[in-house]
Amino acid sequence: MPLHLEVITPERRVYEDDVDMVVAPGSEGYLGILPHHAPLLTALGPGEFRVKKGGAEEVLAVFGGFMDVRGDRVVVLTDVAEHAEEIDAQQAREAREKAQRAIEAGALSAADELRARAALEHALVRLRVSERRRRRR
Repeated sequence: MPLHLEVITPERRVYEDDVDMVVAPGSEGYLGILPHHAPLLTALGPGEFRVKKGGAEEVLAVFGGFMDVRGDRVVVLTDVAEHAEEIDAQQAREAREKAQRAIEAGALSAADELRARAALEHALVRLRVSERRRRRR
């Protein structure tokens, strides 16, 4: 019996299908979810969210949120999730460079430094997901 997966943001349902396995970026590391997994509610961190189905793998970029696993159903609620093909790699590279320059320049308030580090992490996740898709072609 497959897992029924839903990935939902405030704007849209990003993904919904029956899948074989999910690998999610938990707040403490990556988690693998197979059918008949024990019930679980966990926070997600930013990272690659991998969906395996029929020997194929699809990758989404997610940026926090929560994952609820109950029986053979997985529901992910996140502020942002993007399919690899939705990512503009050039825009992500520019965002990475801008964040790196801000961090290297120093003289940031603590809040500005946190924002720059979050922007850098966001850009790096988007680039990893985009690169994974490019390599598979």
